[in-house]
Amino acid sequence: MLTLYEPKCEELWFRRQMLADEETMSYNHAWGGTLAFPEEQWQDWYDCWLGSRDGRHFYRYLKDGDGRFVGEIAYHCAAGLENYTADVIIYAEYRGKGYGSRGLELLCAAAKENGIAVLYDDIAVDNPALSLFLKHGFSEEYRTEEKIILKKEL
Repeated sequence: MLTLYEPKCEELWFRRQMLADEETMSYNHAWGGTLAFPEEQWQDWYDCWLGSRDGRHFYRYLKDGDGRFVGEIAYHCAAGLENYTADVIIYAEYRGKGYGSRGLELLCAAAKENGIAVLYDDIAVDNPALSLFLKHGFSEEYRTEEKIILKKEL
């Protein structure tokens, strides 16, 4: 069982841990792999993603039945655009348990509940998550040699 959890700023240690983990971020190899998320950036990031309530950002941790953080889900609409981009990351040690599938379902439900009509994602052409997105109703909008743009009407 997974539940959504809105983290407090001081709990962003888990996001930093995921972004720094090579196995977790292996899907991001085409764009540099791991990402730095130093503590001095947490407050500004938190204010944008969780504090503003502007409707253009949504972010939650995924917690398992034992209360452990196992991943994150998010969507955002970049400045100047009207397309909402999805994001699901499951910490590597928790993969293979259906959390990605359930996380994507929860993300789509939250987006729809918040009035989002369409979600997109762009993934590397060799990203194994492609089958997950297709299984959950995303379709391939187009592809380049490097990435695939996926779309789901909610």
